[in-house]
Amino acid sequence: QVQLVESGGGLVQAGGSLRLSCAVSGRTFSNYAMAWFRQAPGKESEFVAAIAWTGGSTYYADSVKGRFTISRDNAKNTVYLQMNSLKFEDTAVYYCAARGSAVIFTARGLYPYWGQGTQVTVSS
Repeated sequence: QVQLVESGGGLVQAGGSLRLSCAVSGRTFSNYAMAWFRQAPGKESEFVAAIAWTGGSTYYADSVKGRFTISRDNAKNTVYLQMNSLKFEDTAVYYCAARGSAVIFTARGLYPYWGQGTQVTVSS
């Protein structure tokens, strides 16, 4: 079993920055993809970014491209989401997800492991 724990959420003014962290523990896959999703009140879950654990390949939703950066520290089994130039519409609960795969996916249903989520609130 894989456990994911997110941290780093909070309240920030528009234009500000936050860095989310996702610590992964439990069974370690030799190749697995990590992703961030978000869900705003009354809206469906939305893919944000993904990174392959080996190779560093990344993929971003158009809505965050150029503002958000996903990265990982293999030694710490941690994935990060650096969020800059935050907008009011970035307000959501952000979830970390993992899949034992070397290939990046954007579909929520393909990630079997999830964290509990961390709230990001951007004030306008």
